[in-house]
Amino acid sequence: MCKGAGSFGLLFDIDGVLVRGRTPIPAAKQCFKNLVDRHGKYKVPVVFVTNAGNSMRQAKAEHLSHLLEVEVTKDQVMLSHSPLRMFTDIHKMRVLVSGQGPIEEVAHKSEQKAQRQAVILFGEPIRWETNLQLIVDVLLSNGNPDNVWNTARYPHIPILACNMDLLWMAEAKSPRFGHGMFLVCLESMYKKVTGFDLKYEALIGKPSVVTYNYAELLIREQAKRLGWTTPVKRLYAIGDNLMSDIYGANLYDHYLQASQRTKAQMQAKSGGGGSETVEEALKMTSAELGGASGVYRTEGDLPEGCSSILVCTGVYSREEGLPSDPAPAVKDQPTFHGHRDFRFDPSLTEPTFLVEDVKEAVELVFQQEGWPLE
Repeated sequence: MCKGAGSFGLLFDIDGVLVRGRTPIPAAKQCFKNLVDRHGKYKVPVVFVTNAGNSMRQAKAEHLSHLLEVEVTKDQVMLSHSPLRMFTDIHKMRVLVSGQGPIEEVAHKSEQKAQRQAVILFGEPIRWETNLQLIVDVLLSNGNPDNVWNTARYPHIPILACNMDLLWMAEAKSPRFGHGMFLVCLESMYKKVTGFDLKYEALIGKPSVVTYNYAELLIREQAKRLGWTTPVKRLYAIGDNLMSDIYGANLYDHYLQASQRTKAQMQAKSGGGGSETVEEALKMTSAELGGASGVYRTEGDLPEGCSSILVCTGVYSREEGLPSDPAPAVKDQPTFHGHRDFRFDPSLTEPTFLVEDVKEAVELVFQQEGWPLE
């Protein structure tokens, strides 16, 4: 069932949308009945975009297949560290990796080689104090923890962080600390010891633009496998976290709009003389882009937009209410749950749609696109 002019793709967050810890959310199984035909084939391109990074894509795909009772392939799964494949410079580095799960295997799958040094943070570790100590040792010794600290050496060796979620939702009634909280600890420790700000080579995972750019590439690949001959025109990102899922989807939508404007300017000026770049049009920080200068896509058939859909089964609940227009100083207040290097634009935390759960989200998308729900 190809829709041509009505082509769209779905980006699903996992924790708080499809599952809570190891328990599937009841609405998740129900909604996927609308997404596959009687042969189990997906009707539309679907990609699962999670800030988790403690597993391999194949393992996550098998886990989702079991929970949702539909086939999920590794090509449909995007983990927080997946965009590292686009960062070819780090593929030549000898790196220290931090996280939990099969992080050594993950690093090898990202094609790391032994030449130079850097630090890659895949996710929150089990023993925070041990990893914090070792990371600071490496940063202050220029990559050789056998040497004594040199707090005057600055800047430090490159450090890349995957997943900025301050909080995430498991089986517990209240949110759990995420990798974003671990980064807060690391940044505070480094600043306290050296007097300098910790500088990231890249911040990867939602809400950075490079993450959604990579997810869109996976959507395009899924569309080709379904036999779609027209470009995917719209993306719908479904999530439960205002500061990662909603902020990121809206930020990417702004990026897509700026790309369209820039492309139109270049066509109007026959070569683009004097037209502004996408970055200039957006006035985005390097952190918001993902730090991946030159690896995100600005050409070709980009989607026309990305709509954000907030569900109430995870970090967000209706009792909290959506953010109103806060004072300009809100970034310095405890309520800002985004990363230190991101600007807080209140409009980016306002979802395009607010629904109860993922089943309602999929039904809404089908109605928006004029697709039957059976």
